[in-house]
Amino acid sequence: MPGVTHDDAPLLADLMPWSVAPLRLGRGWPTAPDPATLRARWDALLKAEGPDRETLFEPTRARTVHSAVAQLPGRATGTERLEQASSLCPDPVRVLSAPFDEQWLIPDHRLIDTARPELWRTADDHQIFAVESAEGVPLLATSLLPTLRAGRIRPLYRRPGGTEPNLAPGLLRYLADRLDRALTPLDVLAWAVATIRPDHTVPLTEDPALWSQGVELGRRVLWLLRRDGERPKLPGGRRPYVRAPLPTRPLTIGYDPEEETLRIDEGRISPVPPEAWEFAMGEVKILEAWFAARTTTAEPGTLAAITPQTWPQSWTSDLLELITVLALLSEVRDRQTELEIKAPITSTDLTAAGVLPPPEASRKPASILEHTEEGPAGQLTLL
Repeated sequence: MPGVTHDDAPLLADLMPWSVAPLRLGRGWPTAPDPATLRARWDALLKAEGPDRETLFEPTRARTVHSAVAQLPGRATGTERLEQASSLCPDPVRVLSAPFDEQWLIPDHRLIDTARPELWRTADDHQIFAVESAEGVPLLATSLLPTLRAGRIRPLYRRPGGTEPNLAPGLLRYLADRLDRALTPLDVLAWAVATIRPDHTVPLTEDPALWSQGVELGRRVLWLLRRDGERPKLPGGRRPYVRAPLPTRPLTIGYDPEEETLRIDEGRISPVPPEAWEFAMGEVKILEAWFAARTTTAEPGTLAAITPQTWPQSWTSDLLELITVLALLSEVRDRQTELEIKAPITSTDLTAAGVLPPPEASRKPASILEHTEEGPAGQLTLL
């Protein structure tokens, strides 16, 4: 992706004004790589009573089993205090828990220190969350609710249903006029994903051919990051396969570059391109971090220590897809570095056109009145 320069490129924070700070879960056990584990942890919590339940819960200043908490928007969970709870585990939802690591979360407000309800209100099949990152990939994107520890979260849309794009008012029309073509909010996000710099500036262009090239690259990145639709394949139609069965409880991961083989104890997966193995966020290799999140032993007696007795087949399927995604993203990275921004549109241009600075109202969440949310102990929440 383009490096840092001083060419008066606008900040992403001005182009997508509304942002939300990251969620703070406060405890790790409500997240797991599979939903069955979360249901087992919930059952263990509710079987405990009195002080034992409170200890298992892992209380913080923000949440204890005595906290009175409203429902998360769109989630029909209990609102009684957890010390009194006896209901079934809420259906887990898929979340992005770390870069390139999709896991599951119990969507219960009583378990989350800071849940950012404004994000839950806009999360639907139309939404894309852009997540600022400090290292490796400056801008991640996901269709899932992001729970990872990263920078600001910038939803593409301010309201459910893919309405009211989170773009500086007038930006879409201004770019469309300069490029002489119709644009969508997704085009702008795709361009930002393809061209954003480590300092989170986004160079813009009025060159239609360059714009098309950047949007095409960005849309491919979005497709790979969101992993929706047709499953990705390696060049030539290759796919990684399990060549030797993975152990029931693997402990180590390694890589043989000559054979392009991922070693998981005595298990073998290939072909695994070197680019996939080396793909990193800062100093952290993604495949190693993904594996560690599923094999690191938690403190005995805690809810986090409740994990599958054997390696689930679903984890293997997720790993095979992740290998492909990382290899393909590495190819796109190389193409991003070749983008040379010509005919730039500067912050000064946008200011002269009245697009920047964005009005303060655009930096705040929209008022969403379609939701009826239950407050603590069954009371109705007014939005």
